[in-house]
Amino acid sequence: MNRQRLLIIACGGTISSARVGDAIGASPTLTAQQLVADLPQLAAIADIEASTFSMLPSPHMTLDEVLRLLRFIDGRLDAEPAVDGVVVTHGTDTLEEVAFALDLLWRHDRPLVVTGAMRNSSVPGSDGPANLVAAALTAASPAAAGLGVLVVVNDEIHAARFARKSHTASVATFRSPTIGPIGYLAEGDPRIVLAPRQRLPLRRVPDSVLDSPVALLKMAIGEDDRLLGHVVAAGYRGVVIEGFGGGHVTREIADSPALAELLAQVPVVLSSRAGAGEPLRRTYSGFAGSEIDLLGRGLISSGALDGPKSRVLLTLLLATGADEDEIRLAFGRQGLYCLDDPALEGGR
Repeated sequence: MNRQRLLIIACGGTISSARVGDAIGASPTLTAQQLVADLPQLAAIADIEASTFSMLPSPHMTLDEVLRLLRFIDGRLDAEPAVDGVVVTHGTDTLEEVAFALDLLWRHDRPLVVTGAMRNSSVPGSDGPANLVAAALTAASPAAAGLGVLVVVNDEIHAARFARKSHTASVATFRSPTIGPIGYLAEGDPRIVLAPRQRLPLRRVPDSVLDSPVALLKMAIGEDDRLLGHVVAAGYRGVVIEGFGGGHVTREIADSPALAELLAQVPVVLSSRAGAGEPLRRTYSGFAGSEIDLLGRGLISSGALDGPKSRVLLTLLLATGADEDEIRLAFGRQGLYCLDDPALEGGR
């Protein structure tokens, strides 16, 4: 059998971090070549080509950097068409958003696996090496082909659409609320037992998102409308509101003229701050700020997407010039609540 060929791309983060000299904390210093050189187990999995894209702490990542990363990967795949899979190492703070953005734009059947670490290489029990080996095993597995972008950490395999960082420090921080992981690794063998139903990449890839900023507003008890009136003036082209529970907001927000003005000017997406499940769509009415009330006013349901991922999707859509109908359709597809629409047959 021909050996698998994998491309491992480093993007900084904790997995590439170490303490330098007398520094109190760690910072990204390890290149992709260094990460690979420290793990001879990788050579038993596949022929490895290691490339360093960036050495960023992940809070410094932007969606324009994600687009640059995508172009970097595509360029490497064009130069090395025999590559069977790709692994991206990344910091965990923004890993869930980066992985989801890549998933929205990934047009290859080859696996793309994103992994990271919670403990840097200078502390006991660093989880980076085990996660990188598990990610490589998954990227080299034929079972991962055609599934889009996967997040592999702590011997679990997650679909990028659902993976979320759920703890500030635990090595088991990544979870997929509502559905759980789609697979796991057993004695080094990837087991994918819940393959995603279908791939739904966006039709267009923007060159940049700098002109398409989206605000993310989170509901809290007694929240009023003072911020709403400044959103468009500040240059935002869209808004995501993380509502209470099933997708509700305060009466002060719902009845505010500022919300009506906002809806007349930019798309507004409704998600939930609850962390699992979907915003409701037809359960509560009869009071201002219920989900039926808000959807009737023109807000767009995020479906299965949380607030940060809704912001990623809306930003990319606006950057490609999508109109309101396209935005609603995209959220229906990515949010998983209109997959049976005949207009969606064929996946695109």
